[in-house]
Amino acid sequence: MAMTFEQSENKQFDIRGQICPSSLLVALREVNKRQQEIKAGHQHLTLLTDNRDSTTTIPEALINMGYNVSVVKEGSYYVITVEGQPA
Repeated sequence: MAMTFEQSENKQFDIRGQICPSSLLVALREVNKRQQEIKAGHQHLTLLTDNRDSTTTIPEALINMGYNVSVVKEGSYYVITVEGQPA
């Protein structure tokens, strides 16, 4: 039985104040560290950023790597959520 998003463990990273490419490198490092857990649906990541360029570069890179990515604006920052592809 597959885990739902609500059942998966959330790892949150606050990268506000960082600009690309630094924010992209942090995102890639954290996703790569946890790729098996994310792809299996055991974990998902949320990245908090206030850099608008990051809302394009991070999702593009992670989608190309096979992840589901969503971006939501929350006040003065953005929340980027990274999940594995559904089975």
